[in-house]
Amino acid sequence: MSPIFLLALLLSACGRVESVEPGQPGPELRQFYDQQPSFASCDGYATTAADAQAFAVDPEFRCARVEVPLNYDNPGGRTASIALLRVPARGERIGSLLLNPGGPGGAGMSMAAVAAENWADSPIAERFDLIGFDPRGVGASKPAIDCFTDAELDAGTAITSVTVGSGTVTAADSRRLVDRCAERSGGMDVLAHVGTRDAVRDMDILRAVLGDERLSFLGQSYGTRLGAVYAETFPHHVRAMVLDGAIDPHTGTDERRITQWTGFQRAFDKMAAACATRPDCPLGTDPGAATRNFQNLLRPLIDRPVPVTDRTELDYNGAWGAVVAGLYNSAAWPAIEKGLTEIAAGRGDTLSAIGEIFAGRGPDGRYPNFTEAVYAINCMDEQRHTAAQEVELKRRIQEVAPFLDSGRGADGARDMCEFWPAQPTLGFPYATDIEGLPPTLTISVTGDPSTPYEGGVSLAETLGGTLLTVDGEQHTIALSGASDCVNDAVAQYLLDPQRPITERRCTL
Repeated sequence: MSPIFLLALLLSACGRVESVEPGQPGPELRQFYDQQPSFASCDGYATTAADAQAFAVDPEFRCARVEVPLNYDNPGGRTASIALLRVPARGERIGSLLLNPGGPGGAGMSMAAVAAENWADSPIAERFDLIGFDPRGVGASKPAIDCFTDAELDAGTAITSVTVGSGTVTAADSRRLVDRCAERSGGMDVLAHVGTRDAVRDMDILRAVLGDERLSFLGQSYGTRLGAVYAETFPHHVRAMVLDGAIDPHTGTDERRITQWTGFQRAFDKMAAACATRPDCPLGTDPGAATRNFQNLLRPLIDRPVPVTDRTELDYNGAWGAVVAGLYNSAAWPAIEKGLTEIAAGRGDTLSAIGEIFAGRGPDGRYPNFTEAVYAINCMDEQRHTAAQEVELKRRIQEVAPFLDSGRGADGARDMCEFWPAQPTLGFPYATDIEGLPPTLTISVTGDPSTPYEGGVSLAETLGGTLLTVDGEQHTIALSGASDCVNDAVAQYLLDPQRPITERRCTL
């Protein structure tokens, strides 16, 4: 929703028109801003086996829920509940550091647990309460987006897009999916209010109820969009923002997807070139032939999936999805090579395992609602397409990322958001011409396949902040602990956002 709502003249309970300070809640929202969250045991918050394990690591981890309006235009109506996990500061506290891992659809509660471990010796954990939150519609927040069963996710029939892959969909398929998501998620009004502009309004309520005059935030990947839109909406409520793996705020849906798939083709080519130096490379010893060899390996899986131990089988869509998941980080390239070697031998175990790890499948067969939440949030953020436009987008993706060309053409692609109950609310470009925004820190990795380096350059320039360039081949870096240079820069900035960081370039 537009921040203009916060700046408007609102009616008081007695009918008198009151002036509202820019960025301050009106009287209808005061009950939400004045909440006192009751942090207690995290029992009952976990939605997956991995979350249950993460939440139980430290008895200092405490969880709570914060109520927010489902529809900010009707704050007296239905509410949503945002789930939080807090790791208290170990020393003299500056405030809270709100964390988001991206997605969209990534659950942030477990991110706080991971941050506590990875930053065990960092002044960040010493001076800040680490706050992981599951955005509206995600994870333990309620209502949560739910479109598929675990069995459907296992079987690969949980389809929300066919712009990549071998599938086709119809208008009836698209309508059925939206109806089913609404039924399982709590209604069409839930689907209509899971976009970024609603989520940043929630973040401002979280800031207030956590007792912070201004927000300190670290967002990765899609989390950089959350941060940028929060900065646009509440610039005077920002203390510090670390935006890691940035989405370009000037890039619309089509251009961003083309740029992203171009990045994945580049990562595939680099992996293939490294693989080609070894005589047993499943993609061959000629890097120029790697894309063709990859197609020849995977395309037969469209009609003849390969078996997987303790599971049914791995098909073409599952295989390419696992390869793309592995391309996010060069450390996973050897596992991709092993998986492709198995495919040549008629097995799919390693690629299946990569796909399960990326999707968050637990040993009990349960999945987080990541897939569904990505779909729903994107429906409220991204630009919509006609069927012809979606076919053209798929054709262009196949041109820039031929390693993912199934050989079946582009026909049958369709925008699965076409019957969504509300129009997108984000708008492009966003977060431009912001006045009064404090210094921000954007981190961009030169070889990031998912959010290419240039997007970070653009975001840093748009926000008027500092850019930290990291030479490497992976998606996001701030939480991994892989670079002391990055760790030091992030800690220095968060402790004193007004002080210029010492290093502007790091190498992995």
